[in-house]
Amino acid sequence: MKTTALIEMGKDGTFGIYTPDIESTIIGEGATVEEAKADFENSVSEVLECYTETGKPLPEELRDVEFEYKYDLPSFLSYYKILNMSKFAEYAKINPSLMRQYKSGQYISAGQRKKIQTAIHKIGRELASVNLM
Repeated sequence: MKTTALIEMGKDGTFGIYTPDIESTIIGEGATVEEAKADFENSVSEVLECYTETGKPLPEELRDVEFEYKYDLPSFLSYYKILNMSKFAEYAKINPSLMRQYKSGQYISAGQRKKIQTAIHKIGRELASVNLM
């Protein structure tokens, strides 16, 4: 089963990961996204090990579970500091001051979030096709 592992940045600048779509509580924390992912994956292993050691049946939601890491928008924009917000806003055809508000955590509509995600994926494809000499 594939489920979401949501990455969010806390007010203190650290990152947390949790599973909003399943009942089992699995979390990870760290100073960086990489540390939070490592902690999260360790938590997954510990939860599965606990079920094995106690002989309790593994909940269906944890059988063959795969996690898809997703960011909330403010965390993504804060983590990828390499993105210049004004230039990225221009690329995504969004008002730069509105983009800064999104980065600070202001509500974003599904349409605007999709527009930003489309621009991010387009940049990713363009970068992946670059060849340097």
